[in-house]
Amino acid sequence: MMYTINIQFEEKGKQPQTLTNIGFGESLLEVLLDNKIELHHNCGGVCACSTCHLYVEKGEEFIEELSDREEDFIDRAINPRLTSRLGCQCVLHQSAGGEINITLPDQTQFLGE
Repeated sequence: MMYTINIQFEEKGKQPQTLTNIGFGESLLEVLLDNKIELHHNCGGVCACSTCHLYVEKGEEFIEELSDREEDFIDRAINPRLTSRLGCQCVLHQSAGGEINITLPDQTQFLGE
Protein backbone atom coordinates (compact mmCIF):
# COMPACT_ATOMS: atom_id res chain seq x y z
CA MET A 1 0.00 0.00 0.00
CA MET A 2 1.09 3.55 -0.58
CA TYR A 3 1.21 6.83 1.29
CA THR A 4 0.35 10.35 0.23
CA ILE A 5 2.45 13.03 1.92
CA ASN A 6 1.25 16.64 1.89
CA ILE A 7 4.01 19.13 2.62
CA GLN A 8 3.59 22.72 3.75
CA PHE A 9 6.54 25.11 4.05
CA GLU A 10 6.90 27.89 6.61
CA GLU A 11 9.53 29.53 4.40
CA LYS A 12 8.06 32.40 2.40
CA GLY A 13 7.65 31.77 -1.31
CA LYS A 14 7.66 27.96 -1.14
CA GLN A 15 4.54 26.32 -2.52
CA PRO A 16 2.91 23.28 -0.86
CA GLN A 17 3.76 19.94 -2.46
CA THR A 18 2.09 16.53 -2.50
CA LEU A 19 4.05 13.30 -2.87
CA THR A 20 2.08 10.22 -3.91
CA ASN A 21 2.80 6.50 -4.18
CA ILE A 22 5.28 6.59 -1.30
CA GLY A 23 6.15 3.15 0.06
CA PHE A 24 6.88 2.07 3.63
CA GLY A 25 10.20 1.50 5.37
CA GLU A 26 11.83 4.84 4.63
CA SER A 27 11.94 7.83 6.94
CA LEU A 28 10.27 11.11 6.05
CA LEU A 29 13.77 12.58 5.72
CA GLU A 30 14.68 9.97 3.09
CA VAL A 31 11.38 10.45 1.26
CA LEU A 32 11.88 14.22 1.11
CA LEU A 33 15.49 13.95 -0.10
CA ASP A 34 14.51 11.30 -2.69
CA ASN A 35 12.00 13.81 -4.04
CA LYS A 36 14.48 16.71 -4.16
CA ILE A 37 12.94 18.51 -1.17
CA GLU A 38 15.70 19.89 0.99
CA LEU A 39 15.60 19.14 4.70
CA HIS A 40 18.77 19.79 6.68
CA HIS A 41 20.30 16.67 8.26
CA ASN A 42 23.66 17.59 9.76
CA CYS A 43 24.17 14.22 11.50
CA GLY A 44 23.30 12.19 8.40
CA GLY A 45 19.96 10.97 9.73
CA VAL A 46 21.06 9.02 12.81
CA CYS A 47 19.15 10.95 15.51
CA ALA A 48 22.19 12.87 16.75
CA CYS A 49 21.04 16.44 16.10
CA SER A 50 17.82 18.37 15.54
CA THR A 51 18.28 19.85 12.07
CA CYS A 52 15.73 17.55 10.33
CA HIS A 53 13.04 18.84 12.69
CA LEU A 54 9.55 18.99 11.16
CA TYR A 55 5.93 19.05 12.29
CA VAL A 56 3.61 16.07 11.74
CA GLU A 57 0.14 17.62 11.55
CA LYS A 58 -1.75 14.49 10.52
CA GLY A 59 -0.94 10.79 10.16
CA GLU A 60 1.33 10.25 13.17
CA GLU A 61 -0.25 6.79 13.53
CA PHE A 62 1.55 5.77 10.31
CA ILE A 63 5.07 6.46 11.60
CA GLU A 64 7.38 5.16 14.32
CA GLU A 65 6.53 6.39 17.79
CA LEU A 66 8.53 9.12 19.44
CA SER A 67 11.51 7.71 21.34
CA ASP A 68 13.10 9.25 24.46
CA ARG A 69 16.27 9.94 22.46
CA GLU A 70 14.34 11.73 19.73
CA GLU A 71 12.43 13.74 22.32
CA ASP A 72 15.74 14.92 23.84
CA PHE A 73 16.86 16.29 20.48
CA ILE A 74 13.48 17.88 19.72
CA ASP A 75 13.90 19.86 22.94
CA ARG A 76 16.97 21.47 21.30
CA ALA A 77 15.20 22.24 18.02
CA ILE A 78 14.13 25.74 17.06
CA ASN A 79 10.44 26.36 17.90
CA PRO A 80 9.50 22.85 19.07
CA ARG A 81 5.77 22.10 19.26
CA LEU A 82 3.62 19.19 20.35
CA THR A 83 3.64 17.99 16.72
CA SER A 84 7.46 18.18 16.44
CA ARG A 85 9.37 15.17 15.14
CA LEU A 86 12.76 14.48 13.61
CA GLY A 87 12.39 13.52 9.96
CA CYS A 88 15.06 10.83 10.26
CA GLN A 89 13.05 9.01 12.93
CA CYS A 90 9.65 9.13 11.20
CA VAL A 91 9.86 5.73 9.49
CA LEU A 92 6.71 4.83 7.56
CA HIS A 93 4.95 1.71 8.84
CA GLN A 94 3.97 -1.19 6.65
CA SER A 95 0.23 -0.70 6.76
CA ALA A 96 -2.73 0.00 4.54
CA GLY A 97 -1.13 3.35 3.75
CA GLY A 98 -2.78 6.68 4.25
CA GLU A 99 -2.32 10.41 4.24
CA ILE A 100 0.37 12.25 6.19
CA ASN A 101 0.49 16.04 6.50
CA ILE A 102 3.77 17.66 7.50
CA THR A 103 5.07 21.21 7.81
CA LEU A 104 8.73 22.03 7.25
CA PRO A 105 10.09 24.87 9.37
CA ASP A 106 11.77 27.82 7.67
CA GLN A 107 15.27 26.43 7.11
CA THR A 108 16.87 29.76 6.24
CA GLN A 109 17.55 30.01 9.99
CA PHE A 110 20.34 27.41 9.53
CA LEU A 111 22.26 29.32 6.86
CA GLY A 112 24.72 30.64 9.43
CA GLU A 113 25.73 27.16 10.61
